[in-house]
Amino acid sequence: MTRLTRETPARANIELGDVTHHNLKQLKKINTVVLPVSYNNKFYLDVLESGELAKLAYYNDVVVGAVCSRIDTSENMRRLYIMTLGCLYPYRRLGIGTVMVQHILNCVERDGNFDSIFLHVKVDNKGAIEFYKRFGFEIVETKQHYYKRIEPADAHVLQKTLTKKAADAAAASGSSSQNHEADDCIEANGDSDEPVEARAEAPANVNVNNHSSIQNSTSQQTPLAPEKNR
Repeated sequence: MTRLTRETPARANIELGDVTHHNLKQLKKINTVVLPVSYNNKFYLDVLESGELAKLAYYNDVVVGAVCSRIDTSENMRRLYIMTLGCLYPYRRLGIGTVMVQHILNCVERDGNFDSIFLHVKVDNKGAIEFYKRFGFEIVETKQHYYKRIEPADAHVLQKTLTKKAADAAAASGSSSQNHEADDCIEANGDSDEPVEARAEAPANVNVNNHSSIQNSTSQQTPLAPEKNR
């Protein structure tokens, strides 16, 4: 368990919890509110099998965000693909996005066998681009007409390179970008100007740890009110 804390009158808790059959609807609601694209049932079934690579984010026991990623073995490499990452608007700039990204980076470091980490971001999502650059991601390619039914339809590929093989592949793809349509319309962080908290670390008055409770909610437009374990 990782914990960041400072003694203050108003202490907040940021926690990451597993995605399960019991709280899958919460993930769907988060994605519906935060992201400009929709996801098919296969996407969510795959997420249930992702283990540590998919997490719900809680702020004081309220579900406020989520990150979903998967292992990609295309192009003769082993890469981690961040499919979605987002946080409800009232809870941005509180360190929640940073906690989610850092969790993914920690998973990759513990595994020790990834060539790179990558994701797609709309070309006009400047906030998301700057956020990921703080973690060492760089734009390595721009895919034209990547998104369906979304404008602008182009997407940047942001990558954190971990091996020379990945660096060489990024250099080659950057010199000749390909057109590609997203099969599942996956966008990390949506198209908000402030997609997630954009500082390099969580505030000192926030506790960060893992959360494994099962919670449910019926609200979609407001923060997802939790229920305790049953």
